[in-house]
Amino acid sequence: MPPPATTASADDKPLVLLAQPLFVDFAAALEGRYRFAVLEDADEATAAEARVLLVPGLKEVTAELIGRLPALELVVATSVGLDHVDLDACRRRGLAVTNAGCAFSADSADYAVGLVIAVLRRIAAAEAYLRCGRWATDGEYPLASKVSGKRVGIVGLGRIGSLVARRLAAFGCPVAYHSRSPKPSSPYRFFPTVRALAADSDVLVLSCALTEETRRVVDREVMEALGKGGVLVNIGRGGLVDEPELVRCLREGVIGGAGLDVFENEPDVPAELFAMDNVVLSNHRAVLTPESIRGVLDIVSGNLEAFFAGRPLLSAVTL
Repeated sequence: MPPPATTASADDKPLVLLAQPLFVDFAAALEGRYRFAVLEDADEATAAEARVLLVPGLKEVTAELIGRLPALELVVATSVGLDHVDLDACRRRGLAVTNAGCAFSADSADYAVGLVIAVLRRIAAAEAYLRCGRWATDGEYPLASKVSGKRVGIVGLGRIGSLVARRLAAFGCPVAYHSRSPKPSSPYRFFPTVRALAADSDVLVLSCALTEETRRVVDREVMEALGKGGVLVNIGRGGLVDEPELVRCLREGVIGGAGLDVFENEPDVPAELFAMDNVVLSNHRAVLTPESIRGVLDIVSGNLEAFFAGRPLLSAVTL
């Protein structure tokens, strides 16, 4: 008599350790394909077995955490930036690291342009003026600044920065950039320092990664170079800017305005910014649309499938 047919058990599925619980959409899409265990709830045997650590959001991945996972081979991030992951520790261990690739690029670039327009044209302040009835009682809102033709400096001409440049070039804006080194294929003017770029710009857009080299790369000296009519837009990371100095420069009129999607100690935002009508604020939303989330899910899913099948990873990061 032949043995009874068997089906794969849950224990046969590959184990993926989670730095924190999965987003709802991710959990639904990946359900049934892997065994998941949340790191803080994992027992010693599970931690010892895990070959993959999936990092939803910006949960910090430290050298100490990596050291607790002896079988670890791959760290899968759902973000583009990796300042929350100790990449030196990953390099020392010989781990592979993947990020969100280009999934967020178009949406982030669109949002950066939106912030440039919103700050220069004072859209949020003009709307608030109307909503509280002041158009009828106090007359027209003061004129705001033109967008087309403004000199735009971009710090970080990677995927996102390049898309920002193309979009704003279509407005007739002369574009220049600063990055670690000149990009021979770029049609835009290169500046060797952020200060020099700011001095030649009306708008400074930050779209670079946060590293030890770029932390607080925009300090008071850079803001003074940008000047009293200048606008700072940050869709990168809050730590790229000396935030207390930014508040002082906005208060003192050293620069003309700012569009800020990111902050140094999220979700804490300097309270002084709330009363400034030349500042447009949002809560780290530049990257997030239903389409971008779907794109990240596809990349994460593809990286997991590739790893467990022994195929090349989709968005491997050079360490």
